[in-house]
Amino acid sequence: MTQSSENQNTDHKVTTDRNPIRKIKVSNMLDTLSYRDFRWVWIGSFVSFMAMNMQMITRSWLILRVTDDSPLALTLVTLTFALPMTVVAPFAGALADRFSRKNLIIFSQIGSALFTLLLGTLDFIGVVTFWHIMLIGIFNGSLMSINMPSRQAIISDIVPDSKLMNAISLNFSSMNLTRIAGPALAGFLILLFDTSGVFFVIAVIYVFAAITIGMVHYAPNRKIKTGKNVGEDVLEGIRYVFRIPSLRGLFVMSFIPVIFGFSFMALIPAWAREALAIESDGLGILLMLMGIGATIGTLLLASIGNMPRRGMVMLGASVAWGISLAIFAQLTSFTIAIPFLIFIGLTSSLYMSLNMTMVQTKADPEMRGRTMSISMMTFGMMPLSAVPFGTLAEQIGTADSLTISGILLALFTIGFAITNKNFRKMD
Repeated sequence: MTQSSENQNTDHKVTTDRNPIRKIKVSNMLDTLSYRDFRWVWIGSFVSFMAMNMQMITRSWLILRVTDDSPLALTLVTLTFALPMTVVAPFAGALADRFSRKNLIIFSQIGSALFTLLLGTLDFIGVVTFWHIMLIGIFNGSLMSINMPSRQAIISDIVPDSKLMNAISLNFSSMNLTRIAGPALAGFLILLFDTSGVFFVIAVIYVFAAITIGMVHYAPNRKIKTGKNVGEDVLEGIRYVFRIPSLRGLFVMSFIPVIFGFSFMALIPAWAREALAIESDGLGILLMLMGIGATIGTLLLASIGNMPRRGMVMLGASVAWGISLAIFAQLTSFTIAIPFLIFIGLTSSLYMSLNMTMVQTKADPEMRGRTMSISMMTFGMMPLSAVPFGTLAEQIGTADSLTISGILLALFTIGFAITNKNFRKMD
């Protein structure tokens, strides 16, 4: 029996023990790494996310250099990188349900390497401008929107549904481990080789990411339900998501943190300069601390197994995320900021892992590429928060802008929880 067949025939079982803390077992933590193909997916994710996290901090540092530390410029570049996800992701999801998810991932990684190499070359010869970074960001964002739905959906081709939460949590742990190492490494390398040299290193890492996913050998046993064209598949996916109440609630709940919670990802470089007056290496350490918290969160989730009342846990993580962000933004001491950074990383990763797990387990196997792409499309709307909060930061300061975003995240999550009883009870 193939692993994908096991995926189709394994029922999702929910424990009757309503206390998830009792379910924590270290032996469960690395469970799905026993699947050979998932090990290669995990390694490929680690390498890919390492490149992405290094690219984020290097691009941000380059933007600050060419725009005289403008927080608005940071959010505008984030817009060019993330907004294509809103447009391209639905089509990428349809492609992921039609074609080889493995080949789509390889294509996106090679493309990302080429565009990163182009940006590094422009920087190296001294002709890079704000508009160069914006344009290349659009292409990088489009390729990322192809990569992410296939990278998430391929997991359900490899492991059974009963182990999806463990696999997805471990996959997120690979991303979070790179949030520890990637920013700190990039910040250090910027001091040694300048931003151009780091872009060259990142391009090589993207190529290696393509090679690792090429090592995956699997034969997905899923039904291919497609329309006459990709556009018809996209519409079918959107109708499917809004027809299923549980999926509809999950996408609404993912929209709230995207609008009010992820603004700190774009604005933390500006906050670090204003509040702590640190350089690129210090910024890398800040992001590394959030990565430590995020890794703790995903490994904790991976060790629990099939957790009951996941909807309530996700709501709680979102509220805690908002409150901690609102307090953190007002700090001016690096030492005091450390536990808040770790906690923000932990709560945001718990939220993201649970959301991705629940989306995949609630969706039919032949629709998972499209449902994951709609989830990516939601995250692509991050500029809807980053740009307004970046504009507000220009007027009242980055700290106050981030505090407002954290308060709104907590309030809107509480409002959603009060009005959605079924979501609170969702397993």
